[in-house]
Amino acid sequence: MRTLLPLLLLLGCSSSELGMEYGGERIPLIDMHLHTGEWEDIPTSTQRFLAERFPFPLGLDAQGTAEGVLSADGVVNELDKGGVSQGVLLSVYAPRSVGITTNDFVIGQLAEAPDRLLGLASLRVDRWAEQKEEQLAALREALGSPGMVGIKLAHAHMHFRMDDPAYYGIYELAAELGKPLYLHTGPSPFPGTNQEPPYTDPAFLEEAIQLHPDATFILGHLGFDFLNKNLGDLQTCIDLAVQYDNVFLEPSAMGSRGGDPDQLLLPEAMRRIRDAGLTDRVIYGSDGPQSPGFVQEYAERTLYALEQGGWTVDEAAAAMAGNFARVFGAPTPEL
Repeated sequence: MRTLLPLLLLLGCSSSELGMEYGGERIPLIDMHLHTGEWEDIPTSTQRFLAERFPFPLGLDAQGTAEGVLSADGVVNELDKGGVSQGVLLSVYAPRSVGITTNDFVIGQLAEAPDRLLGLASLRVDRWAEQKEEQLAALREALGSPGMVGIKLAHAHMHFRMDDPAYYGIYELAAELGKPLYLHTGPSPFPGTNQEPPYTDPAFLEEAIQLHPDATFILGHLGFDFLNKNLGDLQTCIDLAVQYDNVFLEPSAMGSRGGDPDQLLLPEAMRRIRDAGLTDRVIYGSDGPQSPGFVQEYAERTLYALEQGGWTVDEAAAAMAGNFARVFGAPTPEL
């Protein structure tokens, strides 16, 4: 009985075709920010936090809801609902905040749906002084697995400074292997997060970006302040992308019902990004699946934001799929 409600929700509302309508045309979608894993690997404090965020009545069975969408089958089902051609699953090593989803777990999930799922690898940094070479070797190995196309880091969740040169070997490896880096930016609402500026403010990434021009840096969440629900360090992200060709922007979660209930903040961000001439630097992600239907809803809210920001059909198609395909060397989905 524990998983019955999420299962019933997952079975409904399936999309009949891929892509979504924008400006009278159907454009493809790739979601580069999706989570997988197992409930038991999430810290208890974060489990409680997630349960409180699930819409009623899903929060009454938080574990069942999470397990219903976090598996490979559950994620693909959510992609189907939203017309999303491909999704990217993120490995996570943040035992003090959001928990652990190992590279091996993600690799196993990709094998269940290799035509629909790709992955980002990560590594542990909590014992960096003793395990640096071991962790870099493990990251290199994971990136050699089929479908593992990039690297996921979240300094605030993993508790290491953005400007600490002790960790620059990660960026050197990314440049060597041609694997883009996705980095969480902005304050996070999760328990156990380090909220100090060197862990959240993308300005502290500038030295690493400048010293590693062959590495691709994707600034996740656009520096959104999830604590105060404002645009936070958006302008810093834009300024970095204007100054450095190896910087890209990703708008996940900030435009959700919880972060932007009146749908004003994400449209404003998209307007400012377009005004800065950066439509070729946006790579779409949702930060799903979260709960049943979130992947679809977030894509719809993002397209609304693009429309309000004055983006053309071609610009929207690039942001929602084409820029990912170009940066990660993947084919653009056919509809």
